[in-house]
Amino acid sequence: MLDLLNTLSEPFALRAILACSMVGVMCGIIGCFIVLRNMSLIGDALSHAILPGIFVSFVFLGYSTIGFFVGSVLAGILSAFLITWIQHNVKTKNDASIGIVFTVMFSLGVIGISWLNAEKGAHLDLGDFLFGNALGVSNEDLILTAIVMVYTMVSVIVFYRYLFITTFQPTIAATMGISVKLVHYFLMLLLSFAVVAALRTVGVILVVAMLITPSSTALLISNKLKRVIVISACIGLVSAIIGMALSIIWNTPPGPMMVVVSTFFYVLAVFFAREKGLLPRAIRRHAQSNKIEREDIIKYAIKFFEKKKLSLNEIQQYLGLNERRVKSHLEYLEKDGLLTLDNGVGLTYKGKQKADGLVRAHRLWESYQVSSMGLSEGQIHEEAEILEHHLSEEILDQVDQKLGYPSMDPHGSPIPPKLIAPDRPLLNIKLGTKAIIAKNQISDQVESELWELGLLPDSAITLVKVEKDDVRVKYQGREFAIPAKLAGLINTEK
Repeated sequence: MLDLLNTLSEPFALRAILACSMVGVMCGIIGCFIVLRNMSLIGDALSHAILPGIFVSFVFLGYSTIGFFVGSVLAGILSAFLITWIQHNVKTKNDASIGIVFTVMFSLGVIGISWLNAEKGAHLDLGDFLFGNALGVSNEDLILTAIVMVYTMVSVIVFYRYLFITTFQPTIAATMGISVKLVHYFLMLLLSFAVVAALRTVGVILVVAMLITPSSTALLISNKLKRVIVISACIGLVSAIIGMALSIIWNTPPGPMMVVVSTFFYVLAVFFAREKGLLPRAIRRHAQSNKIEREDIIKYAIKFFEKKKLSLNEIQQYLGLNERRVKSHLEYLEKDGLLTLDNGVGLTYKGKQKADGLVRAHRLWESYQVSSMGLSEGQIHEEAEILEHHLSEEILDQVDQKLGYPSMDPHGSPIPPKLIAPDRPLLNIKLGTKAIIAKNQISDQVESELWELGLLPDSAITLVKVEKDDVRVKYQGREFAIPAKLAGLINTEK
C-alpha cells in the first residue's frame, strides 16, 4: 500500500490517473448513444481507422500531440464518410462495409508507421498506439483530453433532445425537420474526438471496450437515458481509477486493466441488476411460480367451499407437487388469512373473495376468446388457465365492458361479479398489523355498523386472526369478532 501511495504521488502517475478518469467519463457518455444506435462496430472501426491520420500528421508535423489529434480526427471523419457512402450507394451489407473500410485504414496505418520506423528512423511505438501508454501522458495530452471531454459533455447537454429523438424515433425526428443524417455525422465527430483522446491511455484496440462496456452496464441498471448516461460515466470513471491503481500494484499495462475492471462491473450487473439481472429475474420467476401454485390451491378449494374441507393428500394430487412444497404453500396462505387448517384445508371469506376473482378472470377470458377471437369452447380452457393469474383488474374491466357485462361463460357457468371494496379493506391487512379506521367509508351502512361496534374514525385496531366467517381484532385491550363480509368493506389507513 505504501508503494502504491508513493507511486501515485509522482507527477506522471497523477497525470495518468487524471487522463484515464477523463477518458472513462467521456467514453461512458458517448458510448450510451453508440450502443443504443447499434453502432458498436462503427466505434471499433473508427478506433482502428485513425492510424493513417497519425502517419500523415507525423510526416508533415513530426511528433506533435496537436498534429496527431487533427490527423486522427480527419482520418476518423473520412472513415465515417466512406462507411456511410458505401452503405447508401453500394450493394454491400452494412457490417461488411464497416469491416472493409476499417481494416484497410488500419492496414495502411500499420504499414505507414512501420515504414517510418524502418526507413526514417522515427520512434513511433506501434504498441503505444494499439494498447495505450497511460504512464507516458504529457501535460499537453492532459490539456487536450480535458478540452475534448468538456466539449463532449457540453455537446451532449446542448443537443440532448436531438440525440434522444434521432436515437429512438428517427422517422418522427425527420418529420419534425430534424436532419437525422446531420446528427449522425455530429455523433461520428464526437466519437472520433473520444477515440483520439483515449489514444494515449487505452489505445485504439481497447478504446471500443471503454465505449461499449460501461454503457452496456448502465443499460442493464436503468431504462432512463439521462440516468444511464450518468451511471455509464461513473462506471467509466471508477473503472479508470481502479484499473490504474491495480496496474501499478500488479505491474501490468493500465489500459487492459481498465477494461478488465469495467468488464467486472458489467458481470456484476448481469447477475445482480434489479430489473434485468439474472439472479433477480430467477427470484421473480420463483416467486411468480409460487404465486400461481398458491392461487391454484385457492381456486381448487372453492369447489368444496360449502361441501367439505380438503386433505393435504387431495391438494398434493391435484397440483402434482411434493408434500413439503404443498405444506409450505398452505402455511403461507394461512398466515395471509386465506385458508384455515383446522381439521383440513378450508377457505376463509377472504380466500373465497380471492378465488372468486380468479374464477371471474378465467370465465371472462373464455367469453372473450369465444366472442372476439372466434375460438370454439374446446379451445379456450388451457389459455384461460394460464392468463387468469396475470390479468389485471383494469384489463378485466375493459374485457367485461367490451362483452357487455355477461353473467354466464360459454360453458353456461356463472361469472362472479366484480368485488366492490375500499382501497385498503380491513380484511386484507396483514395479521398483527395495526390499522386506523378511515374517516371515509364506502357507505353509510358500513359507518353505522362500525358505530355499533364502538369503532369510530381514527380508531387504531390490530388484526389478530382471520377465520372462515369472521376476523378477530384487538381494540383498546379487548378482542372481538367482526363478520368477514363487513371487514372486507371497512376502509383503513396505515
